Amino acid sequence: MNYLVAVLPEKTTAEAAYSALEQQGLSKSQVNILGQGYKSADEFGLINPEKPARKQVSRLLYWLIPFGFIAGYAFNLLTRIEILPQVTAFGNHFIAGLLGAASGGLGAWMVGRLVGLTVGSGDALSYRNRLNAGKYLIVVNGNEGIVREATRVLRQFEPENIQGYTGG
Repeated sequence: MNYLVAVLPEKTTAEAAYSALEQQGLSKSQVNILGQGYKSADEFGLINPEKPARKQVSRLLYWLIPFGFIAGYAFNLLTRIEILPQVTAFGNHFIAGLLGAASGGLGAWMVGRLVGLTVGSGDALSYRNRLNAGKYLIVVNGNEGIVREATRVLRQFEPENIQGYTGG
């Protein structure tokens, strides 16, 4: 399935573009308006950037906490630093391992959130930001011919951005 997303600055322009697409024979199931008074990003199914961020964090936690524990334990074993003088050598190594695991967890959380929010959501974050700024999106889905025809029609309305996608 192919998709076309056009960003329009105001409601009247979006409604006029929607009407023009209907006049070209596109059905209501092929054209959607997103924006205030119409479908929201969540109703339409535009990916929430929080989901890929959480997924990325969990992937990193799986590897970085054990790695951090091993690295902290090994570092303390090699340097023989006494974290708590009243604890045995093994206890100090274990505490260092726990501190390494905590560092790994913090790193996984920070990097996973940053990467998940910026990269994992693709263009969805920029579209959500435009919707939050009061803009409107026209989304057309269909075969290549329908998307090509919709592109021709929507260009007449001078969208801020028009982007095509090929999806499964």
